[in-house]
Amino acid sequence: MTLATWLAFAGTSAVLLVIPGPTILLVVSYALGRGTRAAVPAAIGVALGDLTAMTLSILGLGALLATSAALFGVLKWCGAAYLVWLGFKLWRAGDGALAAARPGTAPALRMAAHAWLVTALNPKSLTFFIAFLPQFVDPAEPFLSQMLVFEATFVALAFANALGYALVASRLRGAVARPGRLRLLNRLGGSLLIGAGIATARTA
Repeated sequence: MTLATWLAFAGTSAVLLVIPGPTILLVVSYALGRGTRAAVPAAIGVALGDLTAMTLSILGLGALLATSAALFGVLKWCGAAYLVWLGFKLWRAGDGALAAARPGTAPALRMAAHAWLVTALNPKSLTFFIAFLPQFVDPAEPFLSQMLVFEATFVALAFANALGYALVASRLRGAVARPGRLRLLNRLGGSLLIGAGIATARTA
């Protein structure tokens, strides 16, 4: 793999990642509620989700999803239902969901797990990697070593992107710290997550 190919892959990936989607919306919601303590767990969950999606694509699930409408539909509806469930929970939380996290490791693990599931359950990610990665693969070079470089690069960029969004959101936390604003933000975030779930379900 040449340096020019790697730079092209990294640059394209960075542009694609910076566009916010359901995963980033979830990360921002957590960061607004829990501050900087949410940044790393949420970013780790996003990175693990992208790693899962890329690995499954490389193993062939992405190609299978691209050809199997039934399997694509099942995974799409699972991801959509999960987003709607998270949005419904956030909508009903009132002033509580965006309160500071309780001590212990469970909240951080839950944040990471939710971010991982939202990212990994997106069937478009799986099929996207199948279409995206081959554009940068050199047939004359070992396939596995190239995939390892691409995965490491994309996952690192995904982590940095999610962490950046989370840190910016955590800096804005003080502006929404009042109970009335927290309730409004919960309902706005919940509505957006539900909307993202509905949009996911309606995609072809």
